[in-house]
Amino acid sequence: MEFKTDTKCVQAGYTPESGQPRILPIVQSTTYKYDTSDDMARLFDLEADGYLYSRISNPTNDAVARKICALEGGTAAMLTASGQAAAFYAIFNIASAGDHVVCSSNIYGGTFNLFAVTMKRMGIDFTFVSPDAPESELNKAFRPNTKALYGETIANPALTVLDIELFAKVAHAHGVPLIVDNTFATPVNCRPFEWGADIVVHSTTKYMDGHAAVIGGALVDSGNFDWEAYPDKFPGLTSPDPSYHGVVYTKQFGRGGAYITKATVQLQRDLGAVPSPHNSFLLNLGLESLHVRMAKHCANALAVAEFLKAHKKVAWVRYCSLPGDPYYERAQKYLPNGSCGVISFGLTGGRAAAEAFMKSLRLAAIVTHVADARTSILHPASATHRQLNDEQLVAAGVSPDLVRLSVGIEDVADIIADIDNALKAV
Repeated sequence: MEFKTDTKCVQAGYTPESGQPRILPIVQSTTYKYDTSDDMARLFDLEADGYLYSRISNPTNDAVARKICALEGGTAAMLTASGQAAAFYAIFNIASAGDHVVCSSNIYGGTFNLFAVTMKRMGIDFTFVSPDAPESELNKAFRPNTKALYGETIANPALTVLDIELFAKVAHAHGVPLIVDNTFATPVNCRPFEWGADIVVHSTTKYMDGHAAVIGGALVDSGNFDWEAYPDKFPGLTSPDPSYHGVVYTKQFGRGGAYITKATVQLQRDLGAVPSPHNSFLLNLGLESLHVRMAKHCANALAVAEFLKAHKKVAWVRYCSLPGDPYYERAQKYLPNGSCGVISFGLTGGRAAAEAFMKSLRLAAIVTHVADARTSILHPASATHRQLNDEQLVAAGVSPDLVRLSVGIEDVADIIADIDNALKAV
């Protein structure tokens, strides 16, 4: 029986048998005991299911990964210690020194820095293109050594909406997967696999946790991309891995399991960005109410966006679910039931006005975090995107006056009253 999304939020990933704990147990153990060396040898040869060491896998982590996999409609998933680790694994699992990736320019500033600076030092080159680029322009960005196309469903904080169907079409025409960061939309509001995406990335730190309690990330495979159709392009998946006795991931684990298995037993083994079982337990508690919270976030955010749009001291508002927004029509296609709780806007007085406004808030808190139950606010140009120069800020869709407002699930009348009072100080 295929359950609906709301039910999966509560029930997927862990099904207790008779006499077992009703709530997902925290398996707080680094290691696991086996009766014979032969039993363990089969695990090291990837010939049997089981647990060797919690740096590679853990029962609590795996149960939560299965829930996220079910929500996205994928075939396999894994958790990481952060969203940054998930983004890194997503690329590094199929690209190495000398390779190239095409990426939407409107992405989270930390991810931009990871790709443009850190991974460039590792020898992986990135070409950044506008999320609104026409098909012909997207095609021109590809090279013979391109290994993936990457974008965010709803960009943080630019709030551009990715044309997933178009990006998937272009990626597949060049024989590479489309990787989509679905953090802001969550699978409650968008399932990128249904529009042609191949791999989904999450910062579970945001709405999935929903309470600013634990940092985490997730990586989900659709099972749709045929790695074996391009063996020379993806040798890490289609040729023997000497670190695992010559296993060929696509042969042993199939199209639906090869990508995540490699990322788990190779990257997680060697790089170790693994979440603690307790963090995964807390993440699961957040996931159980995700469908309820997202509806409230979206309803509150739309009301706040309408208020801001009508205020004389507000120069502009960006919220893709707001009629008249440049991405409204695209959002209606990909996000018809709501987008997220994050709004970007600017004040008529520019950067100075934004700073005065933020100092006068009482309910909304100035924090680096976004997308949890509490209303929060940030000036990205001086915080999350401060490592970017003016040219890069523009390319990332972040103007100097941009204010990012993450609308929480408090009473919307209180949120609007706080904003209205702060605007009086501008």
